[in-house]
Amino acid sequence: MTDSEFMDQAEILLKAVEANCDRINDENLADIDNQRTGGMVTLVFSNQSQIVINLQKPLHEIWLAAKSGGYHYKYDSAQWMDTKGQGEFFASLSRYASEQSGCPLVFKN
Repeated sequence: MTDSEFMDQAEILLKAVEANCDRINDENLADIDNQRTGGMVTLVFSNQSQIVINLQKPLHEIWLAAKSGGYHYKYDSAQWMDTKGQGEFFASLSRYASEQSGCPLVFKN
């Protein structure tokens, strides 16, 4: 994967995270404040816990930091997968966001 291809796929992911936050807030499931600064999106929940998603361009990875730990994802030509076999990015984000918000949340690509 070239740097350009990585950035294209990473931008799609970050925009999807932002759109999912807007959808979830519109459905009144949770109050998620999402803040984007360049290649980083910070999700802040009503209990003030955070999830941070940021790009690691030299590694062609997306990193996610949640209360439960830090996770690295690589694009496998179809989806973003955890580098240690812990699953797909959006399924993982759904799980971590649900844990931190206290209500079931679904993030999808």
